[in-house]
Amino acid sequence: MARAKMLLVEDDAALAELLIWHFKREDFDVAHTVDGEEALILAQEDTPDIVLLDWMVESLSGIEVCRRLRRMNGTANVPIIMLTARGEEEDRVRGLETGADDYVTKPFSPRELVARVGAVLRRVRPALAGETLSFADVEMDTVGHKVRRAGQTISLGPTEFRLLKHFLEHPGWVFSRERLLDSVWGQDSDIELRTVDVHIRRLRKAINAQGGQDIIRTVRSAGYALDTDIAG
Repeated sequence: MARAKMLLVEDDAALAELLIWHFKREDFDVAHTVDGEEALILAQEDTPDIVLLDWMVESLSGIEVCRRLRRMNGTANVPIIMLTARGEEEDRVRGLETGADDYVTKPFSPRELVARVGAVLRRVRPALAGETLSFADVEMDTVGHKVRRAGQTISLGPTEFRLLKHFLEHPGWVFSRERLLDSVWGQDSDIELRTVDVHIRRLRKAINAQGGQDIIRTVRSAGYALDTDIAG
């Protein structure tokens, strides 16, 4: 398996050096910058497998870098872990709502951060390695572009396939229509929010054609999630 590529955006030189040492020891390929604008350029030039992003960096805030990464087609689904000295609940919520996958408050243990990064990558690695994603009785072959439920082949259009892939990469996560537009469609100003509902209905119809539990949960006033707890 190829080495995992990490983009580290951190302007504390001592901390950056420490993290680079720890992650290179774990066989990560680490690209480092202190600048938010440069981080976006680096992410476009060579898409990372994960981003460690400090809240306060030069030129652009970490929050804005996170927001832009989520709107770029190539990085919309790349895991982002925010590193920050801000420990207030409001700040943590803001970071997560902007699109961060995890939030680590300084000071922190480098070993704990390595473990958190490993946990995130184990969740998304099947997609990165071109293997199989699965949830309940649904399986997706991301290389062969095939989907099966309970062993039966399911025919999906390209948008429904991308939508299901996004859900399979984040089981149990609730995504708003806006977040799904950013992650699945990317930057396309012609797409309206109701388009998400249309494709959700198509996806539901396709994966439920053979019967079985509806595993796409509608969360009132919040969005959609891949979840077996449909009563939740």
